[in-house]
Amino acid sequence: MLFGGHSGGLELRQNNGGAVALRGRFPYGKRAVLSDGGKTGRPQKEEIAANAFAFRVNDPKEDIHFLVGHSYDRPLASRGAGTLDIQDTAEALIFEATIAPEMQDVSYVRDFLGGLAAGLIMGLSPGFRIPPKRAVANAESVADEGHDPANGMHNAIIRTIHHALLYELSAVTRPAYSDAQIEARNWTPEPEWVGTSKSTTLNRWRL
Repeated sequence: MLFGGHSGGLELRQNNGGAVALRGRFPYGKRAVLSDGGKTGRPQKEEIAANAFAFRVNDPKEDIHFLVGHSYDRPLASRGAGTLDIQDTAEALIFEATIAPEMQDVSYVRDFLGGLAAGLIMGLSPGFRIPPKRAVANAESVADEGHDPANGMHNAIIRTIHHALLYELSAVTRPAYSDAQIEARNWTPEPEWVGTSKSTTLNRWRL
């Protein structure tokens, strides 16, 4: 399983019903620095192309989960359970998840909501697999970026993911991608979603 992530703003509110709602977006076409190359290696970056996750997202029969830290032992919502809605657009993967009041009595959910309220769990990270070449010949590509004067990196390797099988989205503390927006609150009648942004970068190359 491969992972990519974003960090963003979060908001948590209380309502009489008690159901916690989270929504966010994973923007396409953004580059993440997965490794600076160290002293002798080449910098490595990754980009997820527009509609890369469309195959499973656009098939309503395919179940997709919302997890804590990519652990299926710590589920928060799922499409199969009717508590996760995901849409694929040319700009971003957009989701809304509802954590039922019954789930909030579970210990790991309480821990997650505590970390969320404290601003410690700010990231969104999708878990996905690259389809085999016999199924999709051009699922990914690798190219040289060349010199990037903006950050002083030279001859970076750019891996672009064109098609991937999305299985889950996770709330994480250290996502790879920094340009994103995730918001959380308890359901209230007000339509506004307001948050404060934070960002972080995870430097690792996913093979």
